[in-house]
Amino acid sequence: MSFSLMGTLAASCLLLVALWAQKADALPINSQCKLEAANFQQPYIVNRTFMLAKEASLADNNTDVRLIGEELFRGVKAKDQCYLMKQVLNFTLEDVLLPQSDRFQPYMQEVVPFLTKLSIHLSPCHISGDDQNIQKNVRQLKETVQKLGESGEIKAIGELDLLFMSLRNACV
Repeated sequence: MSFSLMGTLAASCLLLVALWAQKADALPINSQCKLEAANFQQPYIVNRTFMLAKEASLADNNTDVRLIGEELFRGVKAKDQCYLMKQVLNFTLEDVLLPQSDRFQPYMQEVVPFLTKLSIHLSPCHISGDDQNIQKNVRQLKETVQKLGESGEIKAIGELDLLFMSLRNACV
């Protein structure tokens, strides 16, 4: 793995950890969960994200399991779906993309900083109500990926296009 990629990934992860470690006391509990539409209208990064997903999906041998689909949103109110997607994005960055960072180049090198930027923009996103269904759905997603092992990580990368579209639909 190249040192510049390692540096980019390390810096992105450190930034994420620092943001997660911050206390959200100064933020209202129902702060807006929003992303700018312009994030999803950049042809180059859209193309790179979809190419990364396509390349990974070619390596995905498990066609019976879908990680990002109707099940993920079951029991989650429309107004809370962006918060759900924030949780999925953070899991994908930390537990999927980082361990697989040496694969699927050069796309991975370009997509990870973009997704990290989205995660940073969503860091103040919180919900004020009950998040039991959200936590259950995210836990099921995590357990599925972990149960499948490396092929679960590959599947999650292969669904980055679905993650991208779900983030756009829920957060714009």
